Amino acid sequence: MERSDRVGEEVRDVVASLLRDGVKDPRMPAMASVVSVEMSKDLSHAKIFVSVLGDDAAKKGAAAALKSASGFLRREVAARIRLRVAPELHFVIDDSIERGFRIAKLIDEANKGIRTPRDE
Repeated sequence: MERSDRVGEEVRDVVASLLRDGVKDPRMPAMASVVSVEMSKDLSHAKIFVSVLGDDAAKKGAAAALKSASGFLRREVAARIRLRVAPELHFVIDDSIERGFRIAKLIDEANKGIRTPRDE
């Protein structure tokens, strides 16, 4: 495992903890989770993928809350992880979990309509 991957995992853990306990912005929904983090090779940038369950208004609110809290989050990441340079945090709203729920629901609905030889 490369160093950028290990640091990315630490950043993911710290940011997830801060989103759960540290960010007091009312626009940040409780159902937000950090899916993954991609670090640049020089560790100066972190692309953080955040999943938000809810409608488009909740996602836009979460994006605004993350943008306004990015300075606080960057400072906390720098304090909790020993790095020469605090990485710039770039947040991306990720809908992969929501898409997965939707696909699973469609599969379940399709399976209900299929009759197998065992059913007869």
